[in-house]
Amino acid sequence: MALELTRNIADPDGFYEHLVSSQRHMSDEEANQMNARLILILANQVGDMETLKAAIDFAVDPKAGRKQAAA
Repeated sequence: MALELTRNIADPDGFYEHLVSSQRHMSDEEANQMNARLILILANQVGDMETLKAAIDFAVDPKAGRKQAAA
């Protein structure tokens, strides 16, 4: 499964606002822990190890990840 690099969220601004507002009253540590939990929940939804590794690589280096996603 290749990475989906085009917009795939109907309301990206609404998603971002909900994410930010959910952390508004959290400490940095609490927000980091929540983000880690969210990553694991979403990774479980994806489920495909190849896609997850490609997403991690893309997050580390978007230029290198974009080349891999195109291959």
